[in-house]
Amino acid sequence: MEMSRYRNFCIIAHIDHGKSTLADRLLETTGAIAKRDMRDQLLDTMDLERERGITIKLQPVRMPYRAKDGSDYVLNLIDTPGHVDFTYEVSRSLAAVEGAVLLVDATQGVQAQTLGNLYLAIEQNLTIIPVVNKIDLPSAEPERVRDEIVHLLGCAPEDVLYASGRTGAGVSEILEAVVARVPPPTGDPNGPLRALVFDSTYDTYKGVVAFVRVFDGSAARDEVMKLAATAVKSEIIEVGYFTPKLKTADRIGAGEIGYIVGGLKQIDSCRVGDTITVSDFKERGVIPLDGYKDIMPMVYAGIFPKEGDAFERLRDAMLKLKLSDASLAFEPEHSSALGFGFRCGFLGLLHLEIVQERIRREHNLELVVTSPSVAYKVKKTDGAMIDAKSPADLPDPSTISYVEEPWVKADIVSPREYLGNIMALVQDKRGTYRDTEFLAASSGEGRVILHYEIPLASILVDFYDKLKSVSSGYASLNYEFSGYRQADVVRMDILVADEPAEALASIVYRDAAAREGRRIVEKLKDAIPRQQFEVKIQASIGAKIVASERIKAYRKDVSDISGGDWTRKMKLLEKQKKGKKRMAGKGRVDIPPEAYLAVLKRD
Repeated sequence: MEMSRYRNFCIIAHIDHGKSTLADRLLETTGAIAKRDMRDQLLDTMDLERERGITIKLQPVRMPYRAKDGSDYVLNLIDTPGHVDFTYEVSRSLAAVEGAVLLVDATQGVQAQTLGNLYLAIEQNLTIIPVVNKIDLPSAEPERVRDEIVHLLGCAPEDVLYASGRTGAGVSEILEAVVARVPPPTGDPNGPLRALVFDSTYDTYKGVVAFVRVFDGSAARDEVMKLAATAVKSEIIEVGYFTPKLKTADRIGAGEIGYIVGGLKQIDSCRVGDTITVSDFKERGVIPLDGYKDIMPMVYAGIFPKEGDAFERLRDAMLKLKLSDASLAFEPEHSSALGFGFRCGFLGLLHLEIVQERIRREHNLELVVTSPSVAYKVKKTDGAMIDAKSPADLPDPSTISYVEEPWVKADIVSPREYLGNIMALVQDKRGTYRDTEFLAASSGEGRVILHYEIPLASILVDFYDKLKSVSSGYASLNYEFSGYRQADVVRMDILVADEPAEALASIVYRDAAAREGRRIVEKLKDAIPRQQFEVKIQASIGAKIVASERIKAYRKDVSDISGGDWTRKMKLLEKQKKGKKRMAGKGRVDIPPEAYLAVLKRD
């Protein structure tokens, strides 16, 4: 089929605005999936996605479509995640298409991640098709939401479409709008091959499967290809497209989205953002595609196997996970307490949670995860600048000139009546107010976007939960990195029975250290089981103890001793008391995984 008949687009939205449900209806309407194969959330292929009701991975699919004028088209759709932690999945999808369907829930209106994904699409110069979804719900306000979109995009009210992913209303209009508004792909179908790798996965039998958008030329079986960045040369053993299952084809050409299998068994030989091209591309003057900018992790945590001999299995698991999750960063790390593992960078706490769960399920590994932290920049007194991605990286305080922490620009979308509560919360979290933007010109109930700058460490763990609490669940948050600023932070160690627990060490603000230390030791007191000796739990900054708790030792049960007077029992208890005193603080305490989790969770 000629290139003018192809349309490549993706669906972008805030989390839970109905992307996957609308994708189901698009597949049904175009007949891409047989009715017997249809199920809810068809493009959410992981059990984890289906259980949680969220999209974690981008998923491409090819749909044949006959327009109302009788013309045949091929529509390539990429379903994308909505959560801020998976923004990199969205940005990679946008680079492979020419248009985006912007989906907004008719009951919730424009949310923070709606804005975030919209800005990404505008940066890529994509054609935006705004759609108000869930119009069938009793609480839907499609006109109000349409006005918000018009205010946001500056488009005409008639450009906004109405639809329901559940009932299928308006789906035909969306398909017609995609054909009419989204421009066909451009490129040279007869030139040398240039295909962008926007995702990849690992197959036990085929090796690395590269998900590609072909910009120029074509790829077919038995042809020789080369990856421009890694300089790996290979013969193509299979090409095809997504239905959404892999379906082999004779050839995929310019303008198409599909997959290429080159028989590559080395996982790091195929990188997301690389260009698959001809073997002699340098001699022929072929310029590789721009690819993607490197993503900067927001949160760092150590991941260690619970069993010390499982490190090799963990390394294989991390490499395979990296193929399908390009935003994951990791490097080897050794801890005297936990052994060999990896220091991993994530885009957020949900990303950390999903990675941990995927390793556990897909690779059958039990893990110990250290307290998450952000990456600090440390200027030493000798002028050297180092990165501290974990508390262990923080040098001796006497050698530190100053420490810088990462800040983010935060956009909070909320109804007006919750402004006071939200401002108080952000101020309590050390945020700096920038300005307020009104989503619609109407007075009264409308909604606003609050723009703040706030330390990343302040929003890491419980900020989102508190934001939902103070706004009765209506506020939403989106953030992006803005830069580094100086901070007064210190390393806080946790001692259990006078032994430092490395996994519980953290970097905290100096003025909040005592409060945070008290919280952690109280949590550990409840989570660590009693021992035969008294256990001291202490939070310390250097040699200074800022918080302390004690777990009482087990006592000998003398209640069932019969005969004699009470002094007999007292002698036994006194004898035990002397023994406990000699044992005090001596002995190794195993900290159960539940204790680590209890420390991570906020009340």
